[in-house]
Amino acid sequence: MQTITGAVRPIGRPEKILQFGEGNFLRAFVDWQIDILNEKTDFNGNVVAVQPLERGMAELINAQEGLYTTILRGVQGGETLEELRTIRSLSRCINCYTGFDDYLRCAENPELRFVISNTTEAGIAYDPEDRLQDRPPRSFPGKLTVFLYHRFKHFGGDPARALVFIPCELIDKNGDRLREIIERYSSEWGLGEGFSRWLACSGFCNSLVDRIVPGYPGEEAGALAARLGYDDRLLDAAELFHLWVIESPVDYRAELPLDQAGLNVIWTRDMSFYRTRKVRILNGAHTATVLAAFLYGLDTVEACVRDELVSAFMRKALFEEIIPSMEGSAGELRSYAASVLERFANPYIKHLLLSISLNSVSKFKTRVLPSITGYFNKTGKLPPALCFSLAALIAFYEGQGPDKAELTGSRQGEPYPIRDDEAILRRFAALYKGLEAGAGTRAEIVHEVLGCSEFWGEDLRAYTGLEDIVAGYLEAISREGIKAVLEQVAR
Repeated sequence: MQTITGAVRPIGRPEKILQFGEGNFLRAFVDWQIDILNEKTDFNGNVVAVQPLERGMAELINAQEGLYTTILRGVQGGETLEELRTIRSLSRCINCYTGFDDYLRCAENPELRFVISNTTEAGIAYDPEDRLQDRPPRSFPGKLTVFLYHRFKHFGGDPARALVFIPCELIDKNGDRLREIIERYSSEWGLGEGFSRWLACSGFCNSLVDRIVPGYPGEEAGALAARLGYDDRLLDAAELFHLWVIESPVDYRAELPLDQAGLNVIWTRDMSFYRTRKVRILNGAHTATVLAAFLYGLDTVEACVRDELVSAFMRKALFEEIIPSMEGSAGELRSYAASVLERFANPYIKHLLLSISLNSVSKFKTRVLPSITGYFNKTGKLPPALCFSLAALIAFYEGQGPDKAELTGSRQGEPYPIRDDEAILRRFAALYKGLEAGAGTRAEIVHEVLGCSEFWGEDLRAYTGLEDIVAGYLEAISREGIKAVLEQVAR
């Protein structure tokens, strides 16, 4: 069978968007939207992606000349819908570790206007080890600062060549946070007042993204290739629903007219309502459930909704703890939560729990911890299901290693990967190694983990009773098994 490059030709357009991240989500969300934008408006621009980590998909993307197919499926109004689309908005992907000069040359492109990113919640972070001379710096903001300084020098500080940033990382005020870190590097690296003034001409938007993207449909790849008439190693499956909320004091719709292309994009000056609702309910339900559900023996989000015990736990966390922890109309929040559960049950979306488990510590901090603290502050009590989810996280991180930026855990005698920031993995590995050597207890592990402000941004032991309830759950998981404890909590 021919490959996608033998069946489809790419479309050469100016590269107007620099995209940090080449994974499934951005390709089925941002690049999919840009493809539609090119079709329905006169935008006429492509995306050049940057692989922000040493290992990634740049080689495969370039082998397919940036071409790939999205498969959107779901049930709406009782009708099964499917959309297959060949994406031709991604021109190429640069590995900035092996192609750093190519990366810098992108900064010299006068038609470049937008920078979009999704480097996970852990990506927008300051690294004190980063230097201007690094090829490249380790952090995403460090890489971006080097890129911007090169662009500033190349164009002589021309304010017309400043860029607009729309980060998609799921952290509060992601654009503001990215700007702060770049400004910090600028100051520490002595890039000068001229660069600071030029940077101030840039636009930093905060944004919120919403689409469930499980990615490559491995089990169906052969059947899909037969239908398409070509082999595509970058097949990208997602749900039909999508929402992009972009918050900015400056209106960039004329330059990026996504809403005019019929896309579900909201430009606003205040996205607080949309963000809190989505992060606490949709993402919060994911993060609060998936690690316990995986240890219990499930593998997909759909299986969580179909399983009576795990579904009961998820509903209790959502309707009895997360929603009561929030401000706003309880009825509206419950309605949104019900729609989220319908999306989770989409039989056409195989969203693997292990995929969602990536960087669970930073995800828990952003998605679940505010519901725990909000519930505590409103009621003076601790939410049992969400506290159990924290214990399940600590149990999930029990593993050997780290090796190649991951630990190896064990579920029912079978190994599984635990992937997170290396410092986090080493911390858990050291704690559990001490337990194996008889130099600690699970209660002491909880004491150390909850007290690690580098993880949570605060010492969680300050919340009266939290350490005891989490330690009790962790010890019960070890002693009785995850199923028995789930049954107690879900009642």
